[in-house]
Amino acid sequence: MIARPTNAIQGIRPKRQPPDLMRVLSYGIMVGIVITILFPLVPIVLWSFSFRWPFPNLFPDELSLQAWQSVFSPTNNVIEAVVTGGTIAVAATALSLLIAIPSGRALGLHKFRGKKLVEFLILAPVIVPSMASVMGIHIAFIKFGLAGTILGVTLAHLIPTTPYAVTVMSSVFANYDPEYEEQARTLGAGPIRTFIHVTLPAILPGAMVAGFFAFIISWGQYIVTLLISGGKIITVPLLLVTFANERLYPITAALCLVFLAPSVVLLLLTSRSLTGKSSALGGFAP
Repeated sequence: MIARPTNAIQGIRPKRQPPDLMRVLSYGIMVGIVITILFPLVPIVLWSFSFRWPFPNLFPDELSLQAWQSVFSPTNNVIEAVVTGGTIAVAATALSLLIAIPSGRALGLHKFRGKKLVEFLILAPVIVPSMASVMGIHIAFIKFGLAGTILGVTLAHLIPTTPYAVTVMSSVFANYDPEYEEQARTLGAGPIRTFIHVTLPAILPGAMVAGFFAFIISWGQYIVTLLISGGKIITVPLLLVTFANERLYPITAALCLVFLAPSVVLLLLTSRSLTGKSSALGGFAP
């Protein structure tokens, strides 16, 4: 016969484990980072809905939707600037990935003489001031009839976007195992099927991160777009600077939120890849 536990034993409760100090500290740091990032956006949101906000009042005296009505008004060309800037950014991102995937594969999987020089030349457009490089490109684009065109602006955006995309893809391929491709070819798969069914799924998280960086960099270009387009092609950064110079603060604040929206949406879509086990945030392969 099995003896039942006594009341004294039944009354014993397991001791609660104290909270892990490192976990509490990490959560506190995360909350602090979120507050630091979001706090500067609070005045922008208030400005976008303000009608009258005299200094030194902490909050606006009157609220209004006038700034948002002006932003979406056809006369201010904001929607056209969003479409134009988005089209250029998507095209520049696609071209950057087309260059970055084979380049990153060569840098990540192979060691060859002059590799360090190649890596330096790839990063050179980031090191050299954009004003200096774009001025020379602008002269060449005038000769080829690309100045003042969407194609010319898109090609010019490859200068700041491609180095970041190549760096990310080089890190991705540094931890890539090409033996899976060899096994697929042994089973009869051709190069295209191997890339679609083997290579692409393996590098997709890193490619998403590279595309994220390329899109954000292209979306935020001001100097390159202004010089190559000559003011003929209007994007959101150009409108943002124009409204800011005219001291139209509510409209400028609303346009700032429009400018930030694609970055936030893309960050949410690629957050899993950014925080996963992918090595996409590393540098060049050794």
